[in-house]
Amino acid sequence: MDTPNSIYDEQRDQDTLGGRIGRAREMANMTHEEAAQQLGVTLETWENWEGDREEPRANRLAMLAGFLNVSAAWLLHGIGESPTTDDYSEIAQELNTRLAEVEDLHARTGEAIAVLKSTIERLNKSEESE
Repeated sequence: MDTPNSIYDEQRDQDTLGGRIGRAREMANMTHEEAAQQLGVTLETWENWEGDREEPRANRLAMLAGFLNVSAAWLLHGIGESPTTDDYSEIAQELNTRLAEVEDLHARTGEAIAVLKSTIERLNKSEESE
């Protein structure tokens, strides 16, 4: 009989507490200022948490986990429910738009190179004939 899985069988997120707080805030699409204001702490406190200069007290940690929609275990130890985004389509759409821009730029660069080579060859031929 297989033993039941536990949180200790999970792959641990190796980031720091501050790094995980920052990632969860970003996944919630909030600035430092918005997050601090909504949680009722100063911007300095929030930035100290994300910068690993301070750690939230236990009561704030529980509020923080709920506020960021992650588990306290994930925040503290990198194990458990982590932040996710349900809408990758917006990200994929933005990346596709940027890819199309780069491909267009690449094509125009190739055309410009071809024109330059042709012009140089024509100039070299006219110089040789003189």
